[in-house]
Amino acid sequence: MSASQERFDEAMFDFSSGDYDRAISKLKALLAEHPDSFDAQLALGMAYCRKGDYQAAIAEGHKAEKLRPEEQLAHTNLSLFYMKAGNKQAAEHHGAQARMASWRADLKAGKPKTASDPGLAMAKPPATPLKPPVKFPDMPWKKK
Repeated sequence: MSASQERFDEAMFDFSSGDYDRAISKLKALLAEHPDSFDAQLALGMAYCRKGDYQAAIAEGHKAEKLRPEEQLAHTNLSLFYMKAGNKQAAEHHGAQARMASWRADLKAGKPKTASDPGLAMAKPPATPLKPPVKFPDMPWKKK
């Protein structure tokens, strides 16, 4: 395991322990040496969000977006940050970007364009058509 991975893991431990200030400090130090670390950039934005500093979270989220413009998670996080900040329009924009990124990833992976959940798939007609009965049963409720 590399030293930078160990430092990232330590920052994530602080994050998961709720020590967001320490996590932010470690992630900033890591990003100073490795500014192209997408995972560290993404985590930094989330740490600011958990701390309640939504403007800083948005700024860091956009840095992650610049590193990987078509990454679903970057747009999902930005959608969350904007929603928490009260900007519904920007949140919806990034939510749509996240959905499109997911679709692009599915197409690249060769997944079918249908719903991934079989319960959401469209119903298909039966293989053989149903035949009506030759004689309908008597209808005792009907007056003769």
